Amino acid sequence: PQGLAAFGEVGLAGEVRPVPNGAERLREAAKHGFTRAVIPEANAPKQAIEGIEVIPVKRLSEALEAVF
Repeated sequence: PQGLAAFGEVGLAGEVRPVPNGAERLREAAKHGFTRAVIPEANAPKQAIEGIEVIPVKRLSEALEAVF
């Protein structure tokens, strides 16, 4: 959907793994107009980032539920 950003590494068993610089990626996504982000739970920021709703997930199935 429009306004949705997503990042993370998906493992063969469907786990969503963290990536480097997650908080920086979220800030950049917010700057570029994204309003929601599906990210690995391990990359969830400790403090909210203004302008973007963060949806942390552990598994690919959770990410798909959040999107559809």
